[in-house]
Parts: sequence; C-alpha cells; structure tokens
Amino acid sequence: MTTSSFTIAKRPPQFFWRLLVRWFTIALLLGGAGGCASLPANEGRTASSAFNQPEATPLGRLVQARRSQVTTRSDTAFHLLNTVDEALSSRLALIDGAQRSLDLQYYAIHADASTEVLLQRLREAARRGVRVRILLDDFNSVGEDAQVLRLAFEPNVEIRLFNPLPGSRSNMIGRIITSLHDVGRMQKRMHNKLFLADNAWGITGGRNLGDQYFGGGDKQNFVDLDVLAAGRIVRDMSASFDRFWNDELAYPVQTLLDAQDLEQLRQWQPASAPGAGDAKPQPAALPVTASATVLPSVTPSEVVDAKRPPMDLTTIPLIWAPSTLLVDAPGKVGPGDDEVDAGETVIDGLLSLMQQTQRDLLIISPYFVPGQRMMAVYEQLRKRGVRVRVLTNSLASNDAPAAHAGYARYRKQLLDMGVEVYEMRSDPGTAAEALGNKPTQRRRAALFGSGVGGSKGGASRASLHSKAVVIDGRLSIIGSMNLDLRSQLKNSEVGLVIRSAPLAQVATRQVEETLSSAAYRLEKRGGGFFWRAPAGASFGDEDGEPGASTKLKLMVRLLGPLAPDEML
Repeated sequence: MTTSSFTIAKRPPQFFWRLLVRWFTIALLLGGAGGCASLPANEGRTASSAFNQPEATPLGRLVQARRSQVTTRSDTAFHLLNTVDEALSSRLALIDGAQRSLDLQYYAIHADASTEVLLQRLREAARRGVRVRILLDDFNSVGEDAQVLRLAFEPNVEIRLFNPLPGSRSNMIGRIITSLHDVGRMQKRMHNKLFLADNAWGITGGRNLGDQYFGGGDKQNFVDLDVLAAGRIVRDMSASFDRFWNDELAYPVQTLLDAQDLEQLRQWQPASAPGAGDAKPQPAALPVTASATVLPSVTPSEVVDAKRPPMDLTTIPLIWAPSTLLVDAPGKVGPGDDEVDAGETVIDGLLSLMQQTQRDLLIISPYFVPGQRMMAVYEQLRKRGVRVRVLTNSLASNDAPAAHAGYARYRKQLLDMGVEVYEMRSDPGTAAEALGNKPTQRRRAALFGSGVGGSKGGASRASLHSKAVVIDGRLSIIGSMNLDLRSQLKNSEVGLVIRSAPLAQVATRQVEETLSSAAYRLEKRGGGFFWRAPAGASFGDEDGEPGASTKLKLMVRLLGPLAPDEML
C-alpha cells in the first residue's frame, strides 16, 4: 500500500483556543477589531529533503537486523506507545540514535521540564553533526512557549513556523485580538504530529510535546496514544514532512522575529538577577548556545532526569504489518475560507475505511463533533448490524468545553441509532489509569523528580487525548485526527493505517480496560441522560454530567447555541 496524499482546496490548543475563537469572532461581528498587522515576505528559505539513505545509518541497519530475526513479507514494524514512560523514552532513543537527521512536526511544543530534556538532547545531537529540522504550527508559539524558538539559533538546527499569525507573541489574548481581521486563517492549523530519525524510525499519534502529555501536569494530564514505526512507512512520513517544510506557509523563525524578539530569545537574564530590579531585562552575559538549559524558565534542578535511559530499540516487541499513511496536503491550511471538496481529506479517507466495517467499529476521539455526514455513516453501519462503540471525553474531563457543547447535540441521535457511547471519567484516582498512562509515584519521581509537574500525588485530572479507530479487530488507524468537522475541514492531519490483528487486539484491549474501569456508559432515561458506571467500579452511577461543576454546565449551555459545528 502506498501513501495517500490528499490535495485540498482548502484545527488549536484544544484547551481554550476553541472557546476564545468563538468569543472574539462574536466581538469582531459586533464591532470589529482595530489595527491589522501583516506578515513579512517569506523569502530566503532554502528547500531541503529527508536523508535518502537510511540503510547507511545505525538506526537503518537496526531495522534490517530486526527484520532478519522474523519471517515476514512486511517491510514496516510497529510498537504501540501507550504509557508515558514509553512515549518519552522512545523519543529519547530516536534522538540519541540519530546520526544524520531529526525531523519534528508538531502542533504545540510547550516550554516545560519534559520539553527541556528533549531540547537538550536535540541540541546535543545538532552539536555532533545531526541536522535538526523542527516544523511547528505558529499558533501556540507565544508567551513562555515562545522560548522553544531559542533552539533555532543553534548551529545545525532550523525551526520553521507554519501558517504564522502576525502581531504580538507576548500572550495568547493579544495574538488573537491582532488576528481578528483574518479569522479564517487563524482557525486553520497544522495539527500533524511526527517525530522522525534518520528516515528509518518515526513516531506519530495524538501527543504534542509538554509535561501534560508525559504525565507531569499538576492540574491535568492527557491520556494519549502514539505508535512507533520502523522501516518503509517512515519514508512516507518523511515525504509528508518535506511537503510541509518546503511549503510557502512554512516561515523560518528568523523571518518573523524583530530585533527585540531576537534579543529576548537569544539571551536572557532572570528578573531576580543582581541589578535587575524593575528595569527592563537586559541581555545575559552568556549566549543561548552556552547556556546550561535551552529554556530560560527551567533550571537544571527542575529538569526531568536528563540521564534517564532511552528505550532499547534492539529488544522492544515489534509487530510487522502492511501499512499506509493518510495525510492532508499543506494547502488545506492555506489562507481563504473555501470548503474542502468531499473525499479529499484524512477524515474522508478514514470514513471510507469505516464504511467497510463488517462487525465491530471502535472509535476513540477526545473531541467528537461528527456532523451530519459522519452521522450518516454511523447510521448506515448500524442498519447493517455493525456494533459501533465510541469513547470520548465527559464534560468534566474535556479540556475544551465548547467542543463538548457540539458533541452534546448528537448524544440523543447517536443513542437512538444504537451507538454505544462512553464518556471518560476525569477523577485522577481512576481515569488517569486509562490506557496505561498514569505513572506510579516511583515512575513519576524518575520522570519529574521532586517538586516538578505531576508531583502532587497524582492530583491532576485526566483528559482523553488519544485518537484512534479499530475496524473489525484487524485494522487500526492511529494519528492526530479527531472525529470532528474541525479535523475534516480546517486542520491538516496525519494518520497511520495498520493492517494487523495482533496490533488491533492490543489497542482494543487497552481501550476496553478503560471502558470497564474509568468510563461511564451513556444511556437515555426519561427525557434526559443517565451515566452508568462499570460493574464493580469504585464509583457509582450519575444522573447528571459526572464531576462537572454548575459553572461549567452553565457555560456549555450558553455556548451551545452560539458555536457552529465546524468551528468546534
């Protein structure tokens, strides 16, 4: 099977982005926004491509060696990364093992302890001669998170920002206000997630980079899922990266930052430094290339154990299987408000696969706003007797209340057609165990030390962030896409299609463990809904939105009528 690349005519933190866009869209309609910043010309960038001889590297030779140990006709192997330990250690292994190239493509990279470890390792790789290319969606590169861009000034490192927004990077509110004249561009984001080493091994899935994705968040941790790939399919992943990297919407960091920004990013002095007082911060004595850390807000004592061992790629279990890559074209995120032609997106490719289901369809989507076209697919499947199960967030576990408002519109219709709907429980004592993502205290200490994110005894709430579909227990689709109209119409996405019953069984078993211990099954009762707890669970049934505050429930009721499905 070959890469499926879709040509498109025409998605944010999933945190408050969805909500803020609606608020400021309304403000724009009511009174407009004053002042319009503009982008500079995207000139002087040089095209580049993935390293084309992966078999000449140690990582490439390892793929060949692992394949020679088994009897298979498949040229690609996979390993599900369903714990935070594996998610972080696998990335460290790819960085440490890379000899020629490291290519990272992400929607968000947050400036915190886990990212500091990854950035330090990336800097070390660059200093030993590895070419590092990082392609980051521009939306989140503001405030403290903009400090990630400091790595762009290291030799052998290039960072480009995709579909950038003009104006201030001081905070998210300012960024949105100064972009209100171009809401269409602001909404369309590069949501792809790729982590590639020597064009031989790669990772894709739902995770961005940051403490909340590796079990270290103090207030919230995402239950997520990635897949590690090795072999031929990685070349397809790299080809997709190159298309985005060389697209006209990919701006080198240096073309977007003015002189003041460059000084703030290249050199830094803590406010508590001698003589700082209330004066404007002055450049530090040491350039960033000589700093102990990449991120100025993270001190060495706060960093995740920088010496923690990477995953052993020579011994991890691998499943060899046929596969293909679903990926949107960069133009889907281009400027303008044209609708995407039907049948041309990752989501449309996914819907086509779902329509071929014969017995059982399992959907994991944190933001589930199907729209009428997806609903028609589910209805068709149910009429043919196909079992359809959906795991999504409850209101309490959802980090995007506006998205929950959109999903809530479809609850009754889904239940009426016989779809089994499950909602994730947010309580840290149970839901954080879902999909194997809650570190024990020992593992937490190993990851984050004492006094860093996630060290408060597991008090942070859980939020589902995995994106996967399993068809008939034999076909798995794992990637960045949600089953919603934003992924279908606005964001660019990527997903691996893997034809393997053993891998599908592993994924299904993980999800079913969640359904049986950390999720409510939604049922109709009277004129409303009832949330049934699993048999033998430590928590009970609920007749209202489980765990959600009155304030949150009211917010969703107010948002519901105002938010179009395609914007959620």
